Amino acid sequence: MTKPKVVLGVSGGIAAYKACELLRRLTESGHDVRVVPTDSALHFVGAATWSALSGHPVSTEVWESVHEVPHVRIGQGADLVVVAPATADMLAKAAHGLADDLLTNTLLTARCPVVFAPAMHTEMWEHPATQENVATLRRRGAVVIEPAVGRLTGVDTGKGRLPDPGEIFEVCRRILARGTATPDLAGRHVVVSAGGTREPLDPVRYLGNRSSGKQGYALAKAAAARGARVTLVEANTGIADPAGVDVVHVGTAVQLREAVLKAAADADAVVMAAAVADFRPAVYATGKIKKKDDGGAPTVELVRNPDVLAELSADRALPGQVVVGFAAETDDVLANGREKLRRKGCDLLVVNEVGERKTFGSEENEAVVLAADGAETPVPYGPKEALAETVWDLVLPRLRSGT
Repeated sequence: MTKPKVVLGVSGGIAAYKACELLRRLTESGHDVRVVPTDSALHFVGAATWSALSGHPVSTEVWESVHEVPHVRIGQGADLVVVAPATADMLAKAAHGLADDLLTNTLLTARCPVVFAPAMHTEMWEHPATQENVATLRRRGAVVIEPAVGRLTGVDTGKGRLPDPGEIFEVCRRILARGTATPDLAGRHVVVSAGGTREPLDPVRYLGNRSSGKQGYALAKAAAARGARVTLVEANTGIADPAGVDVVHVGTAVQLREAVLKAAADADAVVMAAAVADFRPAVYATGKIKKKDDGGAPTVELVRNPDVLAELSADRALPGQVVVGFAAETDDVLANGREKLRRKGCDLLVVNEVGERKTFGSEENEAVVLAADGAETPVPYGPKEALAETVWDLVLPRLRSGT
């Protein structure tokens, strides 16, 4: 089989050294990688390193090997172009169609998916010029991964750090697996909730559930690889933030509701994969609840938590906003799922059977996706990534036209 051809563009930022790890992951997984650095990038990592790791000659100029017309051929023959790191300067050039070196020429001639992994100081990322350039690239179908939050150059900390190379590789792998030139969620904003809320009883105890959050993370990663701007509202998962996703960390059901409603204000779709506690203690004990001397147990009064899914469905922030719910059932799975779909009023409901040794914490899932129009889509037992792709496949035709 012909190896997929990947162009790894490297622009001139301190994070250029991390692209070596991305290159290693791509080559070791069977991809034919051509590295195209900028002149500035070679100040951080030399051409000999890129050539040795990729097995291809490295150049920044359009005037070398002119008979092969590299400024056209490299982009034309690529199955994927990924620029990591993508500096503010590179994003600006790409958005405005400048072509003053081999990499920018390659970006103009590529007709395959293009991924940018930005890395820069927070002020540069947040500048209106950079944000407009990012918006322009996304409108054109490029995948611009949200930068990570963390330590930057020097003593600075904030948003602008290059995402982990392993996470960038996962985005590239998913895009190549889909085999489409334009990401089908490009220009869309989606909100995903994941994990399980915890309702505190006292400073050391809480009411919770077994949800690991892995299905929600799979949904967020799949949407990012399909070009969406993704907001992930995460509750108590302990999982590292995925690349390309804005993550909001919450603890309780009330906090999750606030975060989801805020993020949903301009979202095309909201997928409620989190296990939201139905009840919380009526009273929070400020000190640890002690055992009784008579051997009895304390009585805990519970009150209802907000029904976030029903609220989202009944009062949609935008006309045509798609709302997806999840139903974890232990018996009469489909019957209970159909009743919940009717009661909640969402567009799609993912129904699966759960238990102590089923679904929770595993890498696999099995489900049936019920639709408000009566359609039912079974998803056989397999990776949670496969279920995530099916959910987005079903969301797509239901999205409102335009962005």
